Amino acid sequence: MSSDQPPPAQPPPGNPYGNPPPGGGDPYGNPPPGGGNPYDNPPPGYGGGRGGGPEPLPGMPPLADSGKRVIARVIDIVIVLIPAGLLDWAAGGVNGSDFSYGRSAIGGVFTAGLGFFYEWYMTKSTGQTVGKKLMGLRAAMLSDGSVPNANASAVRAAVLWLPAFCCSCFWFLLIGITVVFDKPYKQGLHEKAARTVVVTAL
Repeated sequence: MSSDQPPPAQPPPGNPYGNPPPGGGDPYGNPPPGGGNPYDNPPPGYGGGRGGGPEPLPGMPPLADSGKRVIARVIDIVIVLIPAGLLDWAAGGVNGSDFSYGRSAIGGVFTAGLGFFYEWYMTKSTGQTVGKKLMGLRAAMLSDGSVPNANASAVRAAVLWLPAFCCSCFWFLLIGITVVFDKPYKQGLHEKAARTVVVTAL
């Protein structure tokens, strides 16, 4: 053999089996650990999956301001408590003129009953109680923004007002807390049960 003959070609440095398949994996063409395309499940916050946030509701007016909702609810509570208190007094539920002892059981029944009927009738009619109308708000179905039907209005009114029979102060405070801190639709417990939201009246 002549010494002038060039040495045999050497393989390029690196993987002796050639370049790996795009996207990772071993040199035999197996998929990456876990299977599937590594880009099928993007990390949260990059679109898709649970990290992208809730989809906007088509055609839905803007959600109501929490401050206006509180004022509207206070107005509605006063509207219900005045006749309920008068009925309680007429029925002998309050000792003389001293209201410091709170409502009697009879007064609780009046409050829960009047509150339920008031909320149910006004909501199913226009989506607006007196308080909401004064504040430029209305109740709407979460699915499409329409005025709540009779059944949804009844569920909403029942969850909101019937517990007022025995624990009105605590219950309305709890409702207010859920409205302020709920994400993303600012739903109180009564709204979650009825699948409604409160929006700006356009």
